[in-house]
Amino acid sequence: MVNLRNIWFQREERVILNDVNWNIEQGEHWVLLGRNGSGKTTLLELITAYQFPSKGVVEVLGHTYGHCDVREVRKKIGYISQSLVEKLTLSDPAWEVVATGAYAWLRFYQEIPEEVKAKAHALLEELHIGHLADQPLGICSQGERKKILLARALMGEPELLIMDEPCSGLDLYEREKLLQDLRVLTGRDLSVIYVTHHLEEIVPLFTHVALLHEGRMVASGRKHDVLTPELLAATFDLPVQVDWVDDRPWIRVHHEHA
Repeated sequence: MVNLRNIWFQREERVILNDVNWNIEQGEHWVLLGRNGSGKTTLLELITAYQFPSKGVVEVLGHTYGHCDVREVRKKIGYISQSLVEKLTLSDPAWEVVATGAYAWLRFYQEIPEEVKAKAHALLEELHIGHLADQPLGICSQGERKKILLARALMGEPELLIMDEPCSGLDLYEREKLLQDLRVLTGRDLSVIYVTHHLEEIVPLFTHVALLHEGRMVASGRKHDVLTPELLAATFDLPVQVDWVDDRPWIRVHHEHA
């Protein structure tokens, strides 16, 4: 699905990614963890071909960047981020925002096919927000908007779904509701990359974790193998302990040593 080999990314004198290797197989659901400035966003930009490495090879969905039409690859990638919300039209109803995902457009300027309308409504129902279908995006809560974006991303039936800090700005209630609704991804024929700073967002859906620190990959693999106190301390520069509850990790900082 995704294969990054010996990736270096440098801007002027600053090395942002330093010899990163990362392999994602079909059906795996990954969480990318790291501090601010660790290089997470740059990795996403490489995977979506909005940036290209200074050195190294990027292969996504069977295509090698530099030897393919990246616009065609992007059609198979669903993307959710706060920056996307800012590009959408807040006066458009939720169902129409979702429907644009079928074409990777930001809004419609033509008649929308009935089957596209029906699919958009069905996805909203699946995410338990069908009652918002006719509400303008602008009056929906932050949590509701994130679910609308998720439905929009699924409209295109992506092979790869990237979620860039989807719980950012959400209160505890809306965060937990969004994480609960990620179960709609179970059984779908796609892989997921979920970016966050927060360990507690790693719900049972996720199978693998990659840890990034100052542009280097600290570790990557199955979550129980990677989410150890030693590797997390190296990632966040803090002594920590990890508690697992119902296959979900929670982190504690040893303040007396911090």
